[in-house]
Amino acid sequence: MYCGSGLGLNPIYAEKAAELGTVLARNGHGVVYGGSKTGLMGKVADAVLEAGGEVIGVMPTHLQQREIAHASLTELHFVESMHVRKAKMVELADVFIALPGGGGTMDEYFEVFTWAQIGLHEKPVILYNINHFYDALLQQLQKMLEEGFIRTEQKSLVHVAATSEEVLHLLKKHG
Repeated sequence: MYCGSGLGLNPIYAEKAAELGTVLARNGHGVVYGGSKTGLMGKVADAVLEAGGEVIGVMPTHLQQREIAHASLTELHFVESMHVRKAKMVELADVFIALPGGGGTMDEYFEVFTWAQIGLHEKPVILYNINHFYDALLQQLQKMLEEGFIRTEQKSLVHVAATSEEVLHLLKKHG
């Protein structure tokens, strides 16, 4: 799960992040994420834990104070760098879901998307498009396709959900 260490300005992001955490846990899915108790990351983790699910955090030691490590996780791995964090999360996860977030969320999303494009994994990559957050990104991906920078089969690796139920449907479809 990739998402913001902040909450964003619209309360719908926190609401939908918590809702997704609850839906995932109630349907037997655990979460691997960045390990923070702040922002959307904390909302997802708290909701999964409250619904009885498993949450594994992976946090670089240099972010331990800034993002404030979540103390109640099922597991929390401290790693030496962002590169190690991303590799560990890819190793532990079966699917990748990006909720709204900033540069870090985009970095993590595009890395797993790129790795899927070049065949380093076959795990689903999902954009959870809460409140149309990713509409402009989806337009950009379409432009990349139209201009010949990605192929149709590469763009088809982008799965989009507008609700937690759609996320769950994609998990079932690709699981």
